[in-house]
Amino acid sequence: MDGYQGLTALIESAWKELNGSDADRRDLCLEVVSDVLETGRLTQGDAERTVERLVMAALSGRGYTVRESALHAVCTASTHYELPYRVVEPLAVGADGFEPLLLEYVLSILGSTHEQVALPTVERFLQHPHPEVRREAAEAVHELRWSRESAQGETA
Repeated sequence: MDGYQGLTALIESAWKELNGSDADRRDLCLEVVSDVLETGRLTQGDAERTVERLVMAALSGRGYTVRESALHAVCTASTHYELPYRVVEPLAVGADGFEPLLLEYVLSILGSTHEQVALPTVERFLQHPHPEVRREAAEAVHELRWSRESAQGETA
């Protein structure tokens, strides 16, 4: 087994554990997935498939700790891979159902896509009652608008 196969085997093992373990073990499994994503050594396709599964875990009813760990892993992925909006779109659709701390992760993830389709969802949270959510929404809006301006500058 080469190094790449070892990384993908770690992820597959974590998915299997995630389905049948107690909450602490599930959290540890998601940390393993996050650690693999942090290497930046997955192909773009494998990273996107991994993130899609993490998004489903974040939207699951498996408890706060598991959902937070899944979102943390997606944030980790967003620093090492260009995640297209389509991969994280379920987070935008379900954004209103997240607790404030988890919503901060979601807004960061949406901003990191650099896709303008995320802007309306992110802008809705500029008036959120929690100041931390408003701050994260403002940062995500800034990042999305900056990427739009950069793209417009490149085509000019």
